Amino acid sequence: MTTTRRTLMLAGAAALATPTIGTAWGQARVTLKLGHLANEQNVWHRASLKLAEEAKALSNGRIEIQVFPNDTLGREMDLINGMQLGTADMTITGESLQNWAPLAALLAVPFAITSLRQVDAVAGGPIGQQIGAEIVSRARVRPLAYFARGPRNLTSNRAIRTPDELNGLRLRVPNVPLFVAVWQALGARPTPMAFGEVFTSLQNGTIDGQENPLALILSANFNEVQRFVNLTQHVWSWIYVAISERRWQQLSPADREVLAEASRRAQAFERSLFVEDEQRLEAELKRRGMTFVDSDRAAFAAKARPAAIAGVRTEAKPLLEQMMALPA
Repeated sequence: MTTTRRTLMLAGAAALATPTIGTAWGQARVTLKLGHLANEQNVWHRASLKLAEEAKALSNGRIEIQVFPNDTLGREMDLINGMQLGTADMTITGESLQNWAPLAALLAVPFAITSLRQVDAVAGGPIGQQIGAEIVSRARVRPLAYFARGPRNLTSNRAIRTPDELNGLRLRVPNVPLFVAVWQALGARPTPMAFGEVFTSLQNGTIDGQENPLALILSANFNEVQRFVNLTQHVWSWIYVAISERRWQQLSPADREVLAEASRRAQAFERSLFVEDEQRLEAELKRRGMTFVDSDRAAFAAKARPAAIAGVRTEAKPLLEQMMALPA
């Protein structure tokens, strides 16, 4: 055998032994892009990086999740549409999925859930399984893990402990009919408004208050135009790390298990960050001069719940009533 022929045979054998996408033992490398709206300091972003780290470690480097914060891959709805079409891989999303899966509206119903323990009981239990199954079948997006969201609280320039003390408070709310109906039932004057307009509107007195999680209250510097954080905690909710169902079906069973385990670890990691972060946010807002008021959450919930139940679609009402019946 000539030297040239031997060299060619060895090269051919090496080519057959080497995977087509550059990994060992014939297993293809997997690259997934995860885009989301949060910034680099947000716990969701840090937990997304943990997901990428765990997926890489569990797959011996074969599975790479590239994380893109700050909407750099596109806005949430654009990414969901791309995931359905197969042009996007992963995102962090929640009640926006109700556009396809009506049960996803249950992720953010005012006063449906009143504690972090209930979040886990719902999102991690049979109700969450039903919601997730509908999201997969109708939205063609598969939840892999859920992250907690800080409860929404009411800010104002006077302390508000009971619904009666709202007394027509001009309150900015997101442009969500359910939120408008609930705050009307509570006695406020809800005003739908884009988030970017809220600070100026509070500053010039167009509105008297707004409602958001502590993270947004701090990042938007509402402490400069609001004195009180009234702990209504009127929305406890969660959000999903999700993958395109098309992309999921392209993965091998082994790779799916890697992603499932990495997601479980990222979820546990996010929870530890979440609890610490809520404490940090409260301390920082107090340092900046805001006073925290322990509002009568039971009174708010009792007055709001009829409007909350009436505001969801018929097919979601049975699960919503189950959620509201859970122990606190």
